[in-house]
Amino acid sequence: MSQSEKRNHFIILAMALGLLMSSLDNTITSAAISHIIKDIGGFESMSWVFTSYVLAATSTMLIFGKMSDLFGRKLFYLLGITIFLIGSALCGVAQSIEQLIAFRALQGIGSGALFPITFTILFTLSSDPKFTARISGVFAGIFGLSSIAGPQVGTLLSDYLGWRWCFYVNVPIGLLSLLTLLFSLKESRSHTKPKIDYLGTITLIVTCVAVMLALEWGGKAYEWSSWQIISLFALAGIVGIAFIMVERHAQEPILPFQIFQNRMVVATCIACLSQGAIMFAAITYLPIFAVAVLGYPNSNSVLTPLMLSLTGGAVVFGMLQTKFSFRSLMAFSMLACVVSSILLMYVSSGISFLFLTLLMILFGFAAIGPLMSIAQNAIVHSVDKKYMGISSSIVGFCRNMGGVLGASITAAVVNQNYASIVSTGASLHGISLEKAADLLNPEVLIREPVTIEPGIHSFLSDSLGNAINHGYIVGLIFAVIGFFSVLYAGPGKLERHKQSVES
Repeated sequence: MSQSEKRNHFIILAMALGLLMSSLDNTITSAAISHIIKDIGGFESMSWVFTSYVLAATSTMLIFGKMSDLFGRKLFYLLGITIFLIGSALCGVAQSIEQLIAFRALQGIGSGALFPITFTILFTLSSDPKFTARISGVFAGIFGLSSIAGPQVGTLLSDYLGWRWCFYVNVPIGLLSLLTLLFSLKESRSHTKPKIDYLGTITLIVTCVAVMLALEWGGKAYEWSSWQIISLFALAGIVGIAFIMVERHAQEPILPFQIFQNRMVVATCIACLSQGAIMFAAITYLPIFAVAVLGYPNSNSVLTPLMLSLTGGAVVFGMLQTKFSFRSLMAFSMLACVVSSILLMYVSSGISFLFLTLLMILFGFAAIGPLMSIAQNAIVHSVDKKYMGISSSIVGFCRNMGGVLGASITAAVVNQNYASIVSTGASLHGISLEKAADLLNPEVLIREPVTIEPGIHSFLSDSLGNAINHGYIVGLIFAVIGFFSVLYAGPGKLERHKQSVES
């Protein structure tokens, strides 16, 4: 093994650690939140511990991708991981929920750099398509596995070391990644001074924040028809139009629209948005379904086969990219999403453990896992090399935006159906209208199941199961959209990187 190959292996290991760290923090706090609230309070603001991270990461992802194209991958990767580590350390010492939310946002800004630039650096290490396919599959597997495993890791750390270690654990891992890349990654410097698109940056952030806040607050903090939500969508629309106008005339636009002249880019973006909607909604409601409807003691029996199969699917389909076209592989993945969504719509309390396990394997291995590794390569190898950073960031951006959109719509459907079913059937089960109002929050099935009479508990769990089944219709719609979008993609295949955009 040559010295260059050894150095590349160290770089890949360091980036894998960084990716593991940032993707774990997407979901690690969901299991630790009860410990956090018990220690520093802030129950009414607990959702923002997660939301602030995702909002900051999504809003900055495209910006970091573009900056890495202009000024170099190494600089902005190291900047991103430094910001992430500072945010992690500060989260660990937070003394109030407000401090924790602010420091989680700082973490999210750092994470916005790590995901896209990790894949960009990988694509610059080698022009061998087999090497790129293999490692991108592994990276995608790490991302998917750690995103789903986050709650379980958070539970272990919180129970045995305390919730602050959910953040402290990032520091040694991140420092190892930072120091390895600092001394191992070699990168030539550009002597030109490109012009930064400040106005495009500001309008992009405002648009993203407004959309994500509207989707996060809609149906929860405020009614969808409230002036607050309407104002946020209006703000997003106005500033979004301004962003498009700015980008059309910018010398170095944050988001160069010419890359969307490529059918592969457009199709892959729609597929990633669709898959994000399906995945986030499933990860949100599968654990609830397992505990509240199926009566399992925890969600491990559902999440474990999903985690393992997702990782396997990402790795296996990553290696298949050199043998089949991107369109064929993505079409297979989206078709599996369609089938999985249909099956999830008909899962009931009487489902066997074997069937549920097989369904999770299908969902992870064939539906979610493949696109995790394929999407990055499909876009990056379809555009000019100078757009490598921004094109890598588009994948994560679309997946996150789709996730927020899908989770919000699914939540609205589930909540509305659950309320309707419970309100309609309450009198048949001897439940007064006053008591029915108290039972409209499905959390009582998880937090206080023993306080509910057996007959009423069975009625509520069946009602919640039916409501969640209806919610998966949203996933089916997104899956169908994603499937037809990838049929529009060209016949591109993983090969040595092209130097120009092909329409």
